[in-house]
Amino acid sequence: MTQKTALICGVGGQDGGYLAKFLLEKGYTVWGSSRDAQGASFNNLKLLGIDSQVKTITIQPEDFKSVFIGLKKSSPDEVYYLAGQSSVGLSFELPAETIQSSVIGTLNMLEACKLLDKPARFYHAGSSESFGNTHGVAATEKTPFIPQSPYALAKASAFWLVNNYRDAYGIFACTGILFNHESPLRPRRFVTQKIIQGAKRIKAGSTEKLILGNLDISRDWGWAPEYVEAMWLMLQQQKAEDYIIATGETHSLQEFVETAFNKLGLNWRDHVEQSAEFMRPTELMVSTANATKAKDLLGWSAKTKLHQVIENMLSQDC
Repeated sequence: MTQKTALICGVGGQDGGYLAKFLLEKGYTVWGSSRDAQGASFNNLKLLGIDSQVKTITIQPEDFKSVFIGLKKSSPDEVYYLAGQSSVGLSFELPAETIQSSVIGTLNMLEACKLLDKPARFYHAGSSESFGNTHGVAATEKTPFIPQSPYALAKASAFWLVNNYRDAYGIFACTGILFNHESPLRPRRFVTQKIIQGAKRIKAGSTEKLILGNLDISRDWGWAPEYVEAMWLMLQQQKAEDYIIATGETHSLQEFVETAFNKLGLNWRDHVEQSAEFMRPTELMVSTANATKAKDLLGWSAKTKLHQVIENMLSQDC
């Protein structure tokens, strides 16, 4: 079989790193883009021991010329668009940047794929945040989007762009609607990593208080290294479709906190405080998923559930 080439936009992030590792193990030639490849540290690739195996390239997703040149140079069989501002909380502070990086970036990628002489299959990283609050009803691929943050709005808009280009131009393009997925590579601005690192410092003797926002929110938390396999599987199908990727289990943030502290022999109530500073203007309270389609059509299902996810993060198992 001819060796395939993949381009991962946003290779320096959590998912980009694990996806690069996964594809290299599959025998792919892997290109990875960053907004400044020469200046980027690519620490996650170094942590995974693959930095020397990934060909890096500079691509500015909001600049069509940059995107087109990058795709021409890498000549990929598969394009994975994982770039863009990825924090829900930060999107309230940087709404324009969030929307531009997700929507304009996706548009430019799709347009470039349309114009390439060599057809490339396109994966777009969607988000469960697009659904908004489903009031405890498990979301399926047919559940309407009701975004409640600039981040969710951006991801929902990019989702419809992917659908339009697939229908209008026959491009093999799909969206993975991923629910929350964690790992030791998760940036520390994310609440899960904030909890893990705070609990470890307290266990080591720190007298700090871990300050969090709303502990009543509930999410479906999975293990990121498993989720990148689902991304790849989507591009191996005969027909391009969109899929929800999730564990199918929902847990509260309080349970996440309690579990993390318990595993370190600590009572979380002695060390955690809540503050309005970390409350969002609008909050998705309960996020619940039905990932049956991925199981039935991709043969994929999550193996790692919440308690093991937390255990893995505490042990820094990349």
